[in-house]
Amino acid sequence: METAPFTDDGTATGAMVARARRRGRGRGWVRGLGYGVVGLMGVVALTAGAFTINLYASRPLLEGAHPVQGLTGAVAIGRDAQGVPVLEAGSRDDLARALGFLHGQERFFQMDLIRRSSAGELSALLGPVEVVKNIDRQRRLHRFRHRAQQALATATPEHRRLLEAYADGVNQGLAALGGRPFEYTLLLSSPRPWQVEDSILAVYSMYLDLQDDKALGDRIRAQVWERLGPELAAFLYPGGTPLDSALDGSALPQPDMPAGLPDHLRQARTRTPWPAEGPSPGSNGWAVGGALTATGAALVANDMHLGVTVPGIWYRARLRQTGPEPLDVTGVTLPGMPLVVAGSNGKVAWGYTNSYIDTADAIVLEPVDGAPDQYRTPGGPKPLTRVTEEICPAWGDCEPMVIEETIWGPVVETREDGTRIALRWTAHEPDAINMTGMLGLERAASVPDAIIQAHAARQPQQNLIVGDADGNVAWTIMGAVPARFGTDGQQPESWADGTRGWHGLLPPEQVPVIANPEDGRIWTANARIVGGEAYALLGDGGYDMGGRQGQIRDALFARDRFLPTDMLAIQLDDRAATLDFWQAQLLAALRARQDRPGLAGWQAAVENWGGRAIPDSTGYRLVRAFRSALAGTTYGAYLGLEKEAPRNRAARQQEAPLRRLLVERPAGLVPPGYDDWDALIDAALARMETEVATAGGLDRFTWGQRNVSAVQHPLARILPPVGWLTDPPERSLPGDTLMPRVQGPGFGASERFAVSPGHEADGYFHMPGSQSGHPLSPYYLAGHADWQEGRPTPFLPGEARWVLTLEPPAQGD
Repeated sequence: METAPFTDDGTATGAMVARARRRGRGRGWVRGLGYGVVGLMGVVALTAGAFTINLYASRPLLEGAHPVQGLTGAVAIGRDAQGVPVLEAGSRDDLARALGFLHGQERFFQMDLIRRSSAGELSALLGPVEVVKNIDRQRRLHRFRHRAQQALATATPEHRRLLEAYADGVNQGLAALGGRPFEYTLLLSSPRPWQVEDSILAVYSMYLDLQDDKALGDRIRAQVWERLGPELAAFLYPGGTPLDSALDGSALPQPDMPAGLPDHLRQARTRTPWPAEGPSPGSNGWAVGGALTATGAALVANDMHLGVTVPGIWYRARLRQTGPEPLDVTGVTLPGMPLVVAGSNGKVAWGYTNSYIDTADAIVLEPVDGAPDQYRTPGGPKPLTRVTEEICPAWGDCEPMVIEETIWGPVVETREDGTRIALRWTAHEPDAINMTGMLGLERAASVPDAIIQAHAARQPQQNLIVGDADGNVAWTIMGAVPARFGTDGQQPESWADGTRGWHGLLPPEQVPVIANPEDGRIWTANARIVGGEAYALLGDGGYDMGGRQGQIRDALFARDRFLPTDMLAIQLDDRAATLDFWQAQLLAALRARQDRPGLAGWQAAVENWGGRAIPDSTGYRLVRAFRSALAGTTYGAYLGLEKEAPRNRAARQQEAPLRRLLVERPAGLVPPGYDDWDALIDAALARMETEVATAGGLDRFTWGQRNVSAVQHPLARILPPVGWLTDPPERSLPGDTLMPRVQGPGFGASERFAVSPGHEADGYFHMPGSQSGHPLSPYYLAGHADWQEGRPTPFLPGEARWVLTLEPPAQGD
């Protein structure tokens, strides 16, 4: 029976009142939700508006005049269409201050990441993210901020003055922005002023990027030797191969193939495949003498292979000093430092490749009985020094980190049995960084002068490739070389009895040099450069396989005359010479398995692979995947390390042993877990079948699907929407790590150039990413497409489109 809505006297019944109240509450909830959504939209709009206003306000100054404290005279800055500046001043200090101003305006966030990464202070900006804190812990172990302060305290007055001028310029450039760099707005943070010591940290960042900062290669090698035994380990991990392309023509002896597996491996059944190889920091660099050029001057080419981001790693600039000490140098600068890293000064041109000489050793500490905090040294027992550092993430609590140090360096590993491993590394030397050599190269007048500067330099050890206007060319190591005795530094050892260790650093006259070879050609690509006594002095820090370097050498001997465009053709060479062997092996394997359904269509693709790493090639990707799968399956089976597969750096010379195993198929060396070599090949093909299926089938299994540019802003990795504002569109690109055109996702040539000193107007230059870090700069990403396409653009900056003058403040300001 329905309740009447009203009583006889017309008042509402209780049921009606209840229903009305419920409707009211419902309407109120809806209204409240609506107000909340509108309010939230308002907050979002206000936040977006504030971000947009700040983004516009933080654009760098391009034109007009601006006062800068500390200048002794006006500095004229003309930027071309790509934003590349020409700075003209009367003193080197004024150039440093003005360059700092530009770096602070256009690259401050990048500089901030560099110094924080080196010092182990990233989490103080990015927050209590565990992966970031782990990076801080690993970097803080080296106490590079403390070392930077020490290096600054011992710097020459001239160098300190230059660094102080630069730091002051950075901070004035940052302050002259109308808003903070946009990255700090997103991170709810504010930039911390640049300190003089931070420039030293910027150089330490290159040590960390380019070298083995924990002697991990030595420690892994010890694991491998213990697992495989000396005979098999020596075969699988040779020092060099027949693919070596040393500049002095030397060859290393090849180890004998063992007759069989060690007893403990014969019964093993583990199948732990290695992951696919990743790229290693490296570079290409070469030069030809004046007899091989039209001008009579040397011609130098360089492309340094590093991670590729936006903005680019480097900042292009031309520095011109007028007056009694004239200077005119053009090239790339590293934001964070006030000098040109690689380029040309009209008399000398120079570039670098990562040398991979051995700069670090692992030292087994011998304990002292009854004194667990002491270790043995040639001078008697010494106590461990313990230093407490603090990791202090933004929005989180500080946590202490205790670092144990020895007379040789910090403890980098404590094993399960309590054994400690310490690190001796040239980056820890008191004079690991100075600007003598780098500043000296800016003014070097000849190749012999440049060699003197290289041997005075203290920086990450690099292959220096140099040529001069008179046609001379040379190679040497730039930076300090350890003076070892009693050891080759290849595995962890005790230095307690004094029979092995370092006698400091090699004197300059003992550092190898190759100058003006008869053929007039110098080439380097991260592989071994010299043999004999020179090789023993430099050591092996993980040289790259010699195929890429050999391909460059062969291209240089294919001509007897060179223009800059001929150098670009070599830099863009995407031929897969090293993979010819693997294409033949894969074809043979496919022909023997024609009835295997999962391999349908592979044979035709491999037969027509083209021999080049180009985006639309399915055959190239199949051949490349076969090499990786075979290497990973073979080495994984031999090593069987379930917990931690050794890093690929420990087997960079795997090409020769793999080829011998596949050709000779020794029955006694069939990897554990497989009945014969055909079973191993089947396993590698099965791994490839999975890759093809994951890619969406053979039609989609192209090299271009894998080899995309993937150039990102660092923040886009943790805040993907940032990429909409900053990142260029992804492109499928030619090239690979096995050929001169080194290219991988987010990795490749961080610059390319070729130039003859005195003829800079004929040279070319490429750089990925952007000259500016600000996405609203009128030249943001200018030049990036030229780098992708390999289109030559001028080495020298073009006509000035924007002119900015930095002036000393007027009296009374």
